[in-house]
Amino acid sequence: MFDRRFLIFTMFVATVGLCAGCRCSPSTPATGVTAGAEDPKAALIKRGKTVYAGNCIACHNPDPKLAGSVGPDIYGSSLELLRARLLKGGYPEGYQPKRPGAGMPLFPHLEPEIDALHAYLNAAP
Repeated sequence: MFDRRFLIFTMFVATVGLCAGCRCSPSTPATGVTAGAEDPKAALIKRGKTVYAGNCIACHNPDPKLAGSVGPDIYGSSLELLRARLLKGGYPEGYQPKRPGAGMPLFPHLEPEIDALHAYLNAAP
């Protein structure tokens, strides 16, 4: 039974990840910045929020300051931690995980978005 649930979960996460890549219309620049509308930091945070919503809330809470049903709270995560978890499936040396287990899949497609995700997860409330 565990294998079937894991397969369904993995398929759901992959589908959400693919859909997140379709967020731009032809009239919207890929950076999410409209000329003169937002400062670069605000645009980066906004893009990070979109990445989080499309890839993370299936396991983590919609509010990154709160623990999710599967994943822990991740507000304030460092770039080093995000890169290690998303790209390598591990932890930075000396890091103590908030929850035991290694159930998080890899998200290599998010490599170009890690800076945006970091900006969102570290934005002042």
